[in-house]
Amino acid sequence: MIEMSRDRFEELVSEALDQVPEELTRLIDNCVVLVEDDAPADDPELLGLYDGIPITERDSSYVMAVPDRITIFRNPTLAMCESEAEVVEEVGITVVHEIAHHFGIDDDRLHELGYA
Repeated sequence: MIEMSRDRFEELVSEALDQVPEELTRLIDNCVVLVEDDAPADDPELLGLYDGIPITERDSSYVMAVPDRITIFRNPTLAMCESEAEVVEEVGITVVHEIAHHFGIDDDRLHELGYA
């Protein structure tokens, strides 16, 4: 396990978001990215979570909706990493994984692509 301040972890999440190609970030709609220290109690090793309605499932009734949320969990990520370089890699994978859910890509396809 590596020690890392919340501020530094948030910087790494921001940097991972900056690495997502602009042609994809332009398509992200009504979605916020948050950092939480701990994953939900029922899945304490969870690294990230997408909570919302994927773009592929939205219809004409999707108006004035609460933003979708992508949450990246700091402590489970730090618990599985032994260096800052590993954290950078894992955060990058997790950010892309959760953004993919926003676009309607499921876990099986993400696994095939190496983002699971």
